Amino acid sequence: MEHPPYKLAGELDRFLGDPDDPRTVFSHARCAELDEKEEFPADICRRLEEWGLSGYYVPVQYGGRLSDYEQLLQLLRVVARRDLTAAIGHGKTYLGGVCVWVAGTAGQAERLGADIRAGVPVSLGLTERTHGSDLLAGEVRGEKETAPDGGWLVSGEKWLINNATRGSVLSLLTRTDPAGGPRGFSILLVDKREADEAAYRHLPKVRTHGIRGADISGIAFDGARVPREALVGTEGGGIETVLKALQLTRTMCASLSLGAGDHGLRLALDFAEQRELYGRRLIDLPQARHVLATAATDVLLHEALALFASRAVHTQTAELGVTAAVTKYLLPTGTETVLADLTRLLGARAFLTGVYAGGRFQKVERDHRIVGLFDGNTLVNLNSLINQFRSLVRGFARGTGDAEGAAAACDLTAPLPPLDPSKLSLVARRGSGVLAGLAASVDEVRRRALDTPALGPLAGAAERMLAVTTAVHAEMEAHQNVLTDVPPEAFETARRYTLCYAGAVCLGLWVHSADAAADGPAGRLWRDGLWLRAVLDRLLARLGEPGVAGSETPGAMLAELRAARHSGRLFSLLPQGEPEAPRPETAGATAGESERTTC
Repeated sequence: MEHPPYKLAGELDRFLGDPDDPRTVFSHARCAELDEKEEFPADICRRLEEWGLSGYYVPVQYGGRLSDYEQLLQLLRVVARRDLTAAIGHGKTYLGGVCVWVAGTAGQAERLGADIRAGVPVSLGLTERTHGSDLLAGEVRGEKETAPDGGWLVSGEKWLINNATRGSVLSLLTRTDPAGGPRGFSILLVDKREADEAAYRHLPKVRTHGIRGADISGIAFDGARVPREALVGTEGGGIETVLKALQLTRTMCASLSLGAGDHGLRLALDFAEQRELYGRRLIDLPQARHVLATAATDVLLHEALALFASRAVHTQTAELGVTAAVTKYLLPTGTETVLADLTRLLGARAFLTGVYAGGRFQKVERDHRIVGLFDGNTLVNLNSLINQFRSLVRGFARGTGDAEGAAAACDLTAPLPPLDPSKLSLVARRGSGVLAGLAASVDEVRRRALDTPALGPLAGAAERMLAVTTAVHAEMEAHQNVLTDVPPEAFETARRYTLCYAGAVCLGLWVHSADAAADGPAGRLWRDGLWLRAVLDRLLARLGEPGVAGSETPGAMLAELRAARHSGRLFSLLPQGEPEAPRPETAGATAGESERTTC
């Protein structure tokens, strides 16, 4: 199956060239050099501009190329697979513009879109030094001028802002009512090119453990005049606009975790293929094989959820508050687990910079740690789900929710309607269409298993997932009235809900897309439900349930992982070729290393 977003991502990958060739602008060697110097990847960003990546940050109605969020996800995944610093540094411009796409006027959006397409960096100014994720405590204030056509005089400091110094334009969350509160903040589009340079100053770059070259800094304003036409949306509507915009940005953050998982898994597989211990290659040792198969399964689980979420932006917009929270929780935390498990496989070489693969593994592992922190951290996303327990429990009991939209997101052959930002909602009022469609997906798997006995274990896993999902909703009912002082048990229930949600997504994706995806290089993953069996087994284990996949499933997953790598393909649910050379099935020890060591 040739899927257009993957095809487009492959075009970008080929344009960027072989990352193993140090002569390539966007090479692993260049990224390591910039990381060591803590230098922003300006030359890499220029290369991305040459291809036109910024155009995909701007909706088509405002002059850009963004008509399909699945495309944007896969493009950013390509960049993140090479280097998270570049992906975060360049992709921040989308985050900076999204409030305007959600609530701005057509004129604002067209002007900002033209800037972005011209390569102007844009930033999103939300957090402050003493308040972190507590947006309602923000102290950056906008004092309204007295003239009828007057704007605001902005004062205060935003801190830990990506591209605060490099960005020419900022979407700034500002307290425009001294009393604050949910209706006390507005979004102001601040253009530093038009502001009095004496009225603002950049705060020093903050040295970070990961993404060392990124512009993580801040900006302080002292009576900076912002014109009235810079107001995005309604006065006092800033918090609502930000929360709706974050549903889009949290979904797109999945690309960063996908790219990190791709990169880490490849490095670990290559190491296991090359490394010799006790007279055998590491890939032949049972424990190493188990670790790789488990990591490969988790990578496909994350990809399936991200695929669905990026499509649900269009087909299930009103429920994105649930989808985005689940995705932003599961992918960063799950990828951290993948990288931690692979760290134990690599041993000391996971921490060293000059021994294996130029130290790329230690870089991707520390770079990725920040992904779970921005655009709402782990607890913020779980709390967002807890706040929706009442509607989610009621919807599951009644079978309501946008099941039709969920099915469209799961059908990879279905065209996507344009995004209508006006449908974004802070609460999924009718419940989750994904969970509403779970029973139908289980029934369809059962029906197929009658004709194809090999699907029997898959049907058993699907039935187990439906049973545990029902039990989790009973747990949610006990916490559905919690608003403040949320107990730890509610967060644990929310965590379990995200796993059930992911299981329902994976079942829906396989039911609606397996027939189309069964052809081509990745087809073996879909036939007889191989990837789905493995994924459901992992989810059930994380839910405390016994597995049903069978002992042959991990070996089959590992075989698919190795086959993809040795042919030069990305290990993925859908095929995407890469510019890197394929790896031979057998290889000696890494150059410069002893062939038999025990480190």
